[in-house]
Amino acid sequence: MSQRNTGVTVQVVNAHACPVREVLDRVSGKWSVQILVAAAHGPIRFTELERSIEGISRRMLTLTLRNLERDGLVTRTVHPTVPPKVEYELTPVARELHDTLQRLTDWAERNRVYIAEARAKYDAEREPEPA
Repeated sequence: MSQRNTGVTVQVVNAHACPVREVLDRVSGKWSVQILVAAAHGPIRFTELERSIEGISRRMLTLTLRNLERDGLVTRTVHPTVPPKVEYELTPVARELHDTLQRLTDWAERNRVYIAEARAKYDAEREPEPA
């Protein structure tokens, strides 16, 4: 079906698709997923997150937390102590996302052997003949 027959323009499609793609890019990022998993068991302090996520820099942790907070997935609570105690916690929307991530992780665990075997078979069928 041609585009002019559908009554849908490229601009309308992109206006709806871009926000979804942007959200998926944000929540599927390497650091975002690890932060969501680390914070799933309740409030967690910045230093605890930093210790629990191997390879993340302080700057990247800070930027990712800010983005997750901006997106409404994490709440940041500053307790009036000296020094200030800052905790991060998943919002209800992020808890729903965590449940989805957990199902995806479970699926990957159940199917990892199958996928490894399929890759080996695919690679073996495409190996060049010895000269």
